[in-house]
Amino acid sequence: MLTEGYDACPLVPGESLMARPGFWSTHLLAMCADGGCTEQPVPEWFGGDGADCDALSEILFDPEHWPVFRVPTEDGSGVVVVYRNLDGDYGTDYVLSGSGLTWRELIRIADSPLSAADGVQDTADRLLLLLPLLTDPDVPESAPATIAAALTAVGGPRDTAPVAARHLLAHLSKRSQHDPTWASPLSGS
Repeated sequence: MLTEGYDACPLVPGESLMARPGFWSTHLLAMCADGGCTEQPVPEWFGGDGADCDALSEILFDPEHWPVFRVPTEDGSGVVVVYRNLDGDYGTDYVLSGSGLTWRELIRIADSPLSAADGVQDTADRLLLLLPLLTDPDVPESAPATIAAALTAVGGPRDTAPVAARHLLAHLSKRSQHDPTWASPLSGS
């Protein structure tokens, strides 16, 4: 599997991992890591438990295999999500054109699977996988319900999906924004 900028990396297709218990808990709890809310998020909000998350983390963060999730689009502007597993530098990279997505762009990509291409096709999976790319602070009033419906569609409990959706959106709106035209504070510029 080739992804520009990751030529020498041990990339492996990751789409099959999305159906495993604990995937959504592991992927989405990372968004809530800042601890900015009074209510502590738990894996059960997203349909998993701690044991599921631990087991899947061993796979997602294996330095020998970097899972890649491809989200193709009709216009060719798809997104690639890479679990970067460098020793001491683990993270999730989102490879796309631009610096983030508006709510409208996120919904367009989620709702436009390219069935003739390999990659993530389910609209709920696409929405939740790319949710961390949302940089639009002005989302419609229907956004929490849309996210809650996606959480339920991937196996999240109906009773916690609305709370989880609001929590995710709150964390996205509180995080610091980065303008890609700014010079790096480490560059000496």
